[in-house]
Amino acid sequence: MNRPKRLLALDVFRGLTIALMIIVTNPGSWNYVYAPLRHAKWDGCTPTDLVFPFFMFIMGSAMWYSFKKINHTLSKLVAVKILRRTLVIFLIGLAINIYASFSFDISHLRIMGVMNRIALGYGIAAFIVLGLSYRYVQITTGVILLGYWALLALFGGSEPYSLEGNFVGTFDQFVLGANHMQGYQGILFDQTGLLATLPSIASVLLGYITGRLIDLSKNIHIAVKQLFIYGMLGIVVGVAWGFLFPINKPLWTSSYVVYTSGFAMLLLGAFLWVIDVKGYKKWTKPLQVFGMNPLFIYVFAVFLAISLRIKLAYSPAGDSISITNWLYTNYYQPLAGNMNGSLLYALSFGIICWLLGWLMYRKKVFIKI
Repeated sequence: MNRPKRLLALDVFRGLTIALMIIVTNPGSWNYVYAPLRHAKWDGCTPTDLVFPFFMFIMGSAMWYSFKKINHTLSKLVAVKILRRTLVIFLIGLAINIYASFSFDISHLRIMGVMNRIALGYGIAAFIVLGLSYRYVQITTGVILLGYWALLALFGGSEPYSLEGNFVGTFDQFVLGANHMQGYQGILFDQTGLLATLPSIASVLLGYITGRLIDLSKNIHIAVKQLFIYGMLGIVVGVAWGFLFPINKPLWTSSYVVYTSGFAMLLLGAFLWVIDVKGYKKWTKPLQVFGMNPLFIYVFAVFLAISLRIKLAYSPAGDSISITNWLYTNYYQPLAGNMNGSLLYALSFGIICWLLGWLMYRKKVFIKI
């Protein structure tokens, strides 16, 4: 059976994920956001809470196809490329943090963030899948999930999975230092911190396992069937595990990994069914635009969003307002109201990013960060 070098369904899934990552983080006003477009305050999982783990999962699935070119073998040259890419992505994350603070005060520089977690997740997972046999990749995934559960249960406070009592914040503060962390709901806790990056690696590994499952299936029908079965199983196991180890994005709990990976399998299976089995491909073009330059477009969106937070002089009295708030208050809110105006701003922001991606796609410019 001839195997495609790229999996179109995966590119489309990645494109949808990047589009959602951009839209949900850029409303016109954080005071007016529809509930599905908000993160859960602590325990629980909204549709928005699925987006980041989807990206980590997709990154793992893409690894399987990428590493086919080198026969899934680790060499010195490959190791250098992995380390270089990991470092570049991590440094971009630091650059974002510097720009977001509008300061070059390194003593208070936030170290972790979305790009930093992506970097570590990619680099560590890459060495795991290339350095271990497939059986040990599976075992390592299980060890990470169970080991992380044990860490939080054993070293947390009387309420080990609470915002105040979890071990994740304590560990990050010890390793990174309080000056290099972000606060959350009045508590020193970085939502994309260091220790919680460990289970996110399991999200990448589950994506890799899924990529292998699809590629080695006898035919696409069997792959789709397996994805639906394992996806439903992942959701059920995640929910059941959640009674003991709550589904929680800020802590990136093991139950959250299994639960979100289950949904990722279902959605990827659905895309495979529609695109590869039924042959409906024309509708995928807009999402391919995001999917072919995902990290570049995401980074552009982050820097653009930060730039739009710059304050403008608003009145002779010296009041100031960010560019985002000015646009929302003067154009989007009067046009569509509070909630819909905020959503319309987010969609407009996404379209601007899409246009950049479309120009790159049309010129066949593909930047692999």
